[in-house]
Amino acid sequence: MKRLHVHLSVSDLEASISFYNTLFKATPSVVKPDYAKWMLEDPRVNFAISTKRSDAGLDHFGIQVDEREELKEVAEHLRAAEMQIVDEGATTCCYAKSEKAWVVDPQGIPWETFFTTGEATVYGEDSERVAAARDHKSACCAPEDNPVFMEIERKCK
Repeated sequence: MKRLHVHLSVSDLEASISFYNTLFKATPSVVKPDYAKWMLEDPRVNFAISTKRSDAGLDHFGIQVDEREELKEVAEHLRAAEMQIVDEGATTCCYAKSEKAWVVDPQGIPWETFFTTGEATVYGEDSERVAAARDHKSACCAPEDNPVFMEIERKCK
């Protein structure tokens, strides 16, 4: 089964946690000094917020899958849509270990599809370097030297 993933960048984590706790009538399943995540069942969404970017707003969307086979299935759908896919493979991002691939939609919004394989004690192995490289225009933990995210930079200038 798949789950929609939404990641927002926020300027005030505590105020945002309080707001989303009230909105969702639920508390986060993960809370870190710079990150919080709600794994909601109604609607079925992985909703995350973080303070990793200096500008607040949409960071990226994604589709989280429960099985590796579903990851391949979603990637095939993206290929059928003739979108360039960047297979990142195994990575650490957002306090989780996962396998993922990235694509940018026609509006320039980054999407990830991922299968979580475990928890991590750090936000991401290269999060500061990647965040600086992407100049706040694309998704968290996105590969820094790939043509998909370089295209975002070009479109946003």
